Amino acid sequence: MELRGQVAIITGGARGIGRATTIELANAGARVLINYQRSAGAAEALAAEIVAAGGDAFAYQADVADEQAVTGMVQAVLDRWGKIDILVNNAGITADAPLARLRPEQWQHVIDTDLTSVFLCCRAVIPTMQRAGYGRIVSVSSLAALAGNVGQTNYAAAKAGIIGLSRSLAREVARDGITVNVVAPGYVETDMVETVPEALRAWALQAIAIGRFGRPEEVAAAIRFLVSPRASYITGHVLTIDGGWVMP
Repeated sequence: MELRGQVAIITGGARGIGRATTIELANAGARVLINYQRSAGAAEALAAEIVAAGGDAFAYQADVADEQAVTGMVQAVLDRWGKIDILVNNAGITADAPLARLRPEQWQHVIDTDLTSVFLCCRAVIPTMQRAGYGRIVSVSSLAALAGNVGQTNYAAAKAGIIGLSRSLAREVARDGITVNVVAPGYVETDMVETVPEALRAWALQAIAIGRFGRPEEVAAAIRFLVSPRASYITGHVLTIDGGWVMP
């Protein structure tokens, strides 16, 4: 259990990739804060499940696009466990529309939730990681950031911003023992993907070399590796997890 004794924050940790990552890190021995905004029942049930299995976790409601809420969340972790070793920035939303019909509020809501939240959470945990001389940050981007996606200019822009932010931050904190990496999933079987029109899903399946969509657990396994001590020489990296859809 390579994460035994470590403390992790997972934003959007109650559903989809976030839920799978929460379970993966808890199974590896980490103590986990499960951040949620609206999924209170799912978050509380997941925390109870982890505790019943002998782990340590608690659910915490916070809008990670709100600076004060993020500050309170980080302080809650420090009050309970005294440190933060791992941050997984997973919270994200979509508000799709062609650019010509995209309303400013749709643009801003996605930018705030998907990108500004990463800035706020990273800024909040970096000082305690620097004092400890150790930290692991992994943010969940998207294949849309690399290849674009029709009707998702706001989402693709936010997810591309995560990559630029993470690579810049990786350079800033590398000498502090902190690594900063990104995973960029393609189509993964989550609630978000279920909203994709069937015709687009069929087209995507044809484009994916492996011939199927990914599973949240497959992304979570990659995140587990990147936040582990074994990944100590990997930083500023973007790992695509797409079944061979986009290849250089």
